[in-house]
Amino acid sequence: MSTDPTAPLRKRVVTHDAIRKTFAAYVKMTCRPTITGLHNVPDDGGFVVASNHLSFLDSVLIQAIFPRPVSFFAKAEYFTQTGLKGRAMKMFFESVGSVPVERQRKSASVEALHQLGDIASSGFGVGIYPEGTRSRDGRLYRGKNGVGWLALATGVPVVPVGLRGTEDLQAADSNRVRPAKFEMHVGEPLHFEHIGERHPLPIRREATARVMDAIAALTGQERVDSYNSPPVDRTDVGDDG
Repeated sequence: MSTDPTAPLRKRVVTHDAIRKTFAAYVKMTCRPTITGLHNVPDDGGFVVASNHLSFLDSVLIQAIFPRPVSFFAKAEYFTQTGLKGRAMKMFFESVGSVPVERQRKSASVEALHQLGDIASSGFGVGIYPEGTRSRDGRLYRGKNGVGWLALATGVPVVPVGLRGTEDLQAADSNRVRPAKFEMHVGEPLHFEHIGERHPLPIRREATARVMDAIAALTGQERVDSYNSPPVDRTDVGDDG
């Protein structure tokens, strides 16, 4: 790649960090969430956050509440809209650590995964949803192997996250956001051997299974041994394709 994927993160200004912390304080005051395990987030070095996915807001909640910035991918349109609203939206998504990605290109998912790997290898936190898209029925679907590839290609620890109740903040098919209690449980980091970008598919599947088992233990969700299907009009942030 010709550009440095970590450049936007390195250029983040103090005001952006203030926005992230202010949003976190607002969420804690209005929603009174139950949050456990933040001490499991590594103090330094790159790491991967792997979470279940129930709401459009999951990414910004993790980004705001985690003690270190976590970069999820967001639709490029969130960064390119014009006017006052567009500038405010761009600043907000930049402040919580989102990175724009062009979803309409078929190669975007693969390129995005490699970009996440570059960011994590450079010492930053990145986030991914192994299920690929939001669960509409509250069950935990089979994880896609992108998270396994990311863990093995970078060798950085994977921090599992279990979210409960975030779907009550915003229904799957609604634009309305309302305060509601939710839970965020952060598990102990999972460590994988640093094999590099090229590694056998069975090993990738095994790593993915370990991640999904850890997420399931944190959420208590009913599990589904099949992949989740994305909606026709995808608006999710941070999806794994």
